[in-house]
Amino acid sequence: MMLVLVRKATPQEITQMAAYYDGYIKVVIDIEKKVLVGGAEKHVDEEKILLKIGSQQENLWGGGIDWETKEIDYNSMINLRPLQNNPSRDILATEIRTKFHAILTELLL
Repeated sequence: MMLVLVRKATPQEITQMAAYYDGYIKVVIDIEKKVLVGGAEKHVDEEKILLKIGSQQENLWGGGIDWETKEIDYNSMINLRPLQNNPSRDILATEIRTKFHAILTELLL
């Protein structure tokens, strides 16, 4: 189940978001507005939700978390942005990765 979060997720919300991938949660985060969408099959679906509610494309970054191990990854097709100096599926810029990590940690862990 896909959810939009602006505050810490409840245990029930975590369970709902982790259900699609059996413990793994795909997320897209607006690193400026500090809004997270999680629980979809594809990052692009989460990205669409954030764009509809007013987020700017350049602030949206994707990744995920393995709920059992708490391992965070920074990998998504939506991160491929050569014009933003990110020619990889991984978030390469330290500043962006740090913001992504902090917001994910605040809202999910």
